Amino acid sequence: MKPEIKTLAALKKAGYHSKSIKEELRENLMEALKSGKSAFEGVHGYEDTVLPQLERAILSGHNINLLGLRGQAKTRLARLMVGLLDEYIPYIEGSEINDDPFNPISSFGREQLNTLGEKTTIAWLHRDARFYEKLATPDVTISDLIGDIDPIKAATLKLSYADERVLHYGMIPRANRCIFVINELPDLQARIQVALFNILEEGDVQIRGFQLRMPLDLQFVFTANPEDYTNRGSIVTPLKDRIGSQILTHYPENLTIAKKITAQESKVSKEAVHIPELAKDLVEQIGFEARNNEYVDAKSGVSARLSITAYENLVSTAMHRSILTGTDKTSLRFIDVLGMIPSIIGKIELVYEGEEEGAAFVAETLINNAAKSLFLKSFPKIEKLKHEQDEDPYADIVNWFFEASSFELLDNATEADYDNALKSIAPLQDLIERYAPDTPKKDVNFMKELILWALVAFNKLNKKRIGKGYSYKDPYGAYFSDL
Repeated sequence: MKPEIKTLAALKKAGYHSKSIKEELRENLMEALKSGKSAFEGVHGYEDTVLPQLERAILSGHNINLLGLRGQAKTRLARLMVGLLDEYIPYIEGSEINDDPFNPISSFGREQLNTLGEKTTIAWLHRDARFYEKLATPDVTISDLIGDIDPIKAATLKLSYADERVLHYGMIPRANRCIFVINELPDLQARIQVALFNILEEGDVQIRGFQLRMPLDLQFVFTANPEDYTNRGSIVTPLKDRIGSQILTHYPENLTIAKKITAQESKVSKEAVHIPELAKDLVEQIGFEARNNEYVDAKSGVSARLSITAYENLVSTAMHRSILTGTDKTSLRFIDVLGMIPSIIGKIELVYEGEEEGAAFVAETLINNAAKSLFLKSFPKIEKLKHEQDEDPYADIVNWFFEASSFELLDNATEADYDNALKSIAPLQDLIERYAPDTPKKDVNFMKELILWALVAFNKLNKKRIGKGYSYKDPYGAYFSDL
């Protein structure tokens, strides 16, 4: 329908028919499904789990609760539902609650229709303006959501408090014919949740004793974190009973999906930095390690934002070094991963043992565990006890460090110095050629550092911070140096 239409008469002549927002969503979703288009572009990993359930809930005309830990795209899913609305809908111009010209529910809308009839002026609402969102916090009041009496309006218009026109509508009535999202629903006080009962079921609105029959046309979407049920609040049972579908969200199930999400969401310039695929794997592996680490509170969850911000910091660390050394182009180094620590410690909730160890220690532990996991995907497992006849594929590397007096990698070494330092450890190249021959040439140095880092994590080598870099030694040499 074209928004050029300005009167009710013209709207009728054009053949417009009113439909509820749930009918809009259902019909447009059906068209999208028939044409093979995804209604939720940019959401990865939910194709076979969450999205089919969400689509079925929309087809059923349900209000929806998205239940999951933080960083699982719950709010994104709700916002993408806007794309399933008609591009424009008509409403009575001047209406605070987007009155349908064919079925006004406010006193203003009814008065306009009774006074002007088919000359009633029509305005048009774009679908982007039909999304309302409210974060549930303990200070949210019924007045905020539903409305209150406005004494100034009563005095200005010289109206009695018994007149419906003195009411000031809250967010929910103003979102009539729109999608209304309440994030973190359990944080909403129980008495406020009770006020939503009739709105969800019958459309009744009560404001300071006014019993208004206002059949609001809304698509409610709630989001909740299961941890909230025990720590901060809960969804009252009668309200849960009025929500048609509760859909469980989840974290990415593998590195491939996680990398897609990070690549899509990260906002950092990568033109001057070569990023090995292995580095991207490492970023995501840290998130997987965090979700299973004894120091991290699993019930609180580890948001996908950890990987996104860590990746941004990782690239920025390489760019920072490039600027300091006056290099136009650089490649990520494994030592750059330490630049991710501020992002990691800000995204994880620690249990008591983790608090005792300290956030920085836990972050480094997660990096070490991720390095070990990726290392074992390409190289043989390191056995603590070996038979004499068994070949140790890492013996040459350890012997090299035993014979070398010292080996240092500086944080801001030039590209040439960094490359020459790693080339000096010939057994590293031999190991890569034997077990990871498909490693791209540009990524070889990152792989070499990964091997060193993993050998330290497996106690085959020793690593020590020295000024602005790291010193690597064999464990025995490091022991005697300490003595």
